[in-house]
Amino acid sequence: MSSELKTNKVSPATGTALQIGDSGDTITINGFDSGLASVQVFTSSGTWTRPTGITKVIMEVQGAGGGGSRVDANNDRCISGAAGGYAKKFLNVSSISTSTITVGAGGAGGASATSDGAVGGNSSWADGTNTVTGAAGTTPAPDDDTLAVIPGGVASGGDINIDGAKGGPTGAYASYSNPNSFFGTGGGHVAAASYMAAGENDGMGYGAGGGGSQNARGGNGAAGIVIVWEYK
Repeated sequence: MSSELKTNKVSPATGTALQIGDSGDTITINGFDSGLASVQVFTSSGTWTRPTGITKVIMEVQGAGGGGSRVDANNDRCISGAAGGYAKKFLNVSSISTSTITVGAGGAGGASATSDGAVGGNSSWADGTNTVTGAAGTTPAPDDDTLAVIPGGVASGGDINIDGAKGGPTGAYASYSNPNSFFGTGGGHVAAASYMAAGENDGMGYGAGGGGSQNARGGNGAAGIVIVWEYK
């Protein structure tokens, strides 16, 4: 047997406390529809379209990682690529119907005996009013046997903005073998091709930098990602 109460106002008889039911009762209140409803994950560029009923989102934007250089002449000074920046933002999208999503590609590792690692690509959310960016680093990992330190990608437009980890020398001179991102782990240093197969020093996950290498391809940077958490 169930009871039904229809009213437009319930007030306490005295004070400010209001009790509905007794201890142990199960009470169901219909008519509320809120909270996390869906998630859209972008691993390539595209368009976010607001689903029916969605009023707010939290987006996470991760830029891509850069590739590591190859320097056959000196194992100790191979340079890893930098990680991409990460931004996170809460946004009311009641008046926003679509947003352009850009997902950055990972930078290629140096392939020949002396070749730079390429920079990665920027990731972003852009709805015409709000732009949230996880940028990739802008400096290639050099092949000229230097002790260069590569700045990480810069994040902007978020409520939280975290720059990517620096790239740099990956041998005995310094320790930049793991240029990590918020969503990924940087590639390790390859001293020689006989120690590790080409590709095993690639950045893993999303946004991490590739490791430097001697006598093998520099590690590729990991691509970016954009995640949109959708709330009613």
